[in-house]
Amino acid sequence: MKLELNDHEPIFIQISKAIEDEILCDSIKEGMQVPSTTELSKFYKINPATVLKGVNILVDKEILFKKRGIGMFVSKGAKEIIKNGRKENFKEVYLKDLIGEAKKLGITKEELLDMISDFKEE
Repeated sequence: MKLELNDHEPIFIQISKAIEDEILCDSIKEGMQVPSTTELSKFYKINPATVLKGVNILVDKEILFKKRGIGMFVSKGAKEIIKNGRKENFKEVYLKDLIGEAKKLGITKEELLDMISDFKEE
């Protein structure tokens, strides 16, 4: 699991997002076991309680489930749950700001769509 900890958001949120990212890119598939809280805490040198808090967010969202005595596993339909949640967040956070700024600048819907179509990733 790839994760570069930052100071911009709580570590437990970063842990949950990193696990979600692994599920989205199929590094961890539905039904597969995720690394244990102990493994993650040792690897990133963070408190196991912090890791557990991040994992519990995913349990609450029904992305992960616990097999007693074995560990945490990816739920069936987890990828779709993540996509839907992130799409909603994208709409609320990014699009709301983007459209608000476009309105302030007098950018029409058509101009905005053209800008998006012409945008090239660097």
